[in-house]
Amino acid sequence: MTEASLDPQQVLGLKREQLPGHIAIIMDGNGRWARQRGLPRVRGHEAGSETVREIVTECARLGIACLTLYSFSTENWKRPPDEVETLMDLYARYLVKERPTIMDNNVRFVQVGREEGLPDRVVAELHETVRLSKDNTGLTLALALNYGSRTEIVDAVKCIAKQVLSGKIKPDDIDQELFARSLYTRGLPDPDLLIRTANERRISNFLLWQISYAEIYVTPTLWPDFSKEDLHAAIKDFAGRQRRFGELQDPRD
Repeated sequence: MTEASLDPQQVLGLKREQLPGHIAIIMDGNGRWARQRGLPRVRGHEAGSETVREIVTECARLGIACLTLYSFSTENWKRPPDEVETLMDLYARYLVKERPTIMDNNVRFVQVGREEGLPDRVVAELHETVRLSKDNTGLTLALALNYGSRTEIVDAVKCIAKQVLSGKIKPDDIDQELFARSLYTRGLPDPDLLIRTANERRISNFLLWQISYAEIYVTPTLWPDFSKEDLHAAIKDFAGRQRRFGELQDPRD
């Protein structure tokens, strides 16, 4: 059954135009959540995947245009091999399990990051989920999987350099718009709100170019405990901010 849309005025006391168009989340705290309960780390990751379902569904119901989730970084390959293998298996199973939720909520699924290095089974499920949801018109869910922003920027520079060498563009054609179109996130708007859970105050190589003017919200809540009420609190905090984009709203400021 398709989830009914929500009126942000009734749920949040906010007008729709006060909501962020694009929310990006650094999902942190799965391991700590498991450790606090005397459980293996994999149980934290499994609990975190349940939170993903709740937050994706709530964003879709609120009419958020885009949600990007930092799921697995290029640096995460340094984790113990058994944990990495478990995570890859979890991603593959999650994509299959959550396709009905994605389709019921009219969500368009995309991946940002390198496919190279990911197990074949994960790549296959990514492609199938993208294919099935490509015509959906609601929330765009971007899964940052095997993602690192510095790697993304280097790959963008290589892409642009090849175009210059081939004569397709001239150096003077390079501007911010061209660079943005060369990133993994091409076609997605820049995030308005960046949420990080578990009280960590680092960017962790995530969307370095794209979050130039994002509002940052840090919560002590561990990701498996992050609820739709926590999401609402972050959105309300965002709505109360004065976004200046480098300009002065009042020349006397």
